[in-house]
Amino acid sequence: MADTPRLIDTHCHLNFAPLGDDPAAVLQRAAHAGVDRVIVPAYDHATWEPIVALSAAHPGVVRPARGLRAGVADHPLDLDHLADHLRESGAVAVGEIGLDTKVDEPALPVQVATLETQLELARDLDLPVILHCRGAFAELDEILRRFSPRLSGVLHAFSRPVEVAEQFLRLGLHLGLGGAVTRPRARVRQAVGEIPLERVVLETDAPSIGLDGVEPENAEPRHVAQVAAAVAERRGVGSEQVAAVTTAAAEQLFGL
Repeated sequence: MADTPRLIDTHCHLNFAPLGDDPAAVLQRAAHAGVDRVIVPAYDHATWEPIVALSAAHPGVVRPARGLRAGVADHPLDLDHLADHLRESGAVAVGEIGLDTKVDEPALPVQVATLETQLELARDLDLPVILHCRGAFAELDEILRRFSPRLSGVLHAFSRPVEVAEQFLRLGLHLGLGGAVTRPRARVRQAVGEIPLERVVLETDAPSIGLDGVEPENAEPRHVAQVAAAVAERRGVGSEQVAAVTTAAAEQLFGL
């Protein structure tokens, strides 16, 4: 254990089944794999309180984030309440929030309005954002340009080519690499060697996204070690270096 590199899962839905059935066991397995902290983002009203409870039950290990994701962008949003909750819960980010053209409702203009409101709040509170994006990278880029450079954050579950990576790196964002980089034919593997390692954070998005040989429902924070190994292999460096640099990047970004 002493020689196990320290890792952080910067995006895991620990409150979701099957992880939420026994989060203590999940976190114990993570610790044995060197994963000593997990960021758990809430993205709708129903998930906010359970995640705060998880954080209180596992202080220093589970770190909460909070926001309204694209798929629920039409839900009521009380900014004062959200700001108070972010402060009181010790949230490390506003998120996850973003844009998603793969959902039928709400319409993209509604998503954009809710996103921009939360970006303004994150900037006012000096918190980073955790961004979700599917099918709306051009729109997200246009929005973020208006907030740059006074906004930090991560584009999570990044799986796009290097040209898209460069687009968001120029805006000062970090990129969250997860299970996609472990799949031999994933297009993001071509970008892994060209993304500055200090702008990378690691994640699982468990139990929503799987890894090569691991189905989504079996993914856990411990599998961040597998992500780190895949990044190391693509870059031709040791896993220890990837762990050290990405952990430092996550600590700085989220104030851990």
